[in-house]
Amino acid sequence: MIEKLFTRIANYVAHLAGLPSTFAVCFLIIVAWAASGPMFGFSDTWQLIINTGTTIVTFLMVFLIQNTQNRDGTAIQTKLDELIRVGKAHNTFIGIEHLTESEVEEIRRKCEQAAKRHDTTVKKATAQKRGSKTHAA
Repeated sequence: MIEKLFTRIANYVAHLAGLPSTFAVCFLIIVAWAASGPMFGFSDTWQLIINTGTTIVTFLMVFLIQNTQNRDGTAIQTKLDELIRVGKAHNTFIGIEHLTESEVEEIRRKCEQAAKRHDTTVKKATAQKRGSKTHAA
C-alpha cells in the first residue's frame, strides 16, 4: 500500500518536475527573490529563505527521481531480458546488469570484437557475390 502510494507520488512529481511550466515557475520564483533583495537589504534572512527552500526541494527531489529512474531501469532491463530469452540472442546476457563494471566492460569488448568479425565476414561475402556477378556477365 505505502509502496504503491510512493510510486504514484514519485511518478507524478517526476513528471511535473520535467515540465517546461515547472521550470518557468521556479525561474520566476528566483527572479522575484532576487528582485526583492534591495527591499530586504540583502539580509542574511533574505538569503536563508532561498537557500533553505532550494535545499529542501533538492533533497526531496533526489530521492523521488532516483526511485523513478531505478524503476525505469529495471523495467527496461526486464524487457530486454525477455527479448533475449525469446529471441536468438545468447541467454547468458540476461542479468549482466548485476555484474561489476569491469565484467560488463569485458562483455562489451567481446561483443564489439564479434560485431567487427561479423562485419568483415559480411563485407567479404558481399564482395565475392559481386565478383561472381561480374564474372558471370
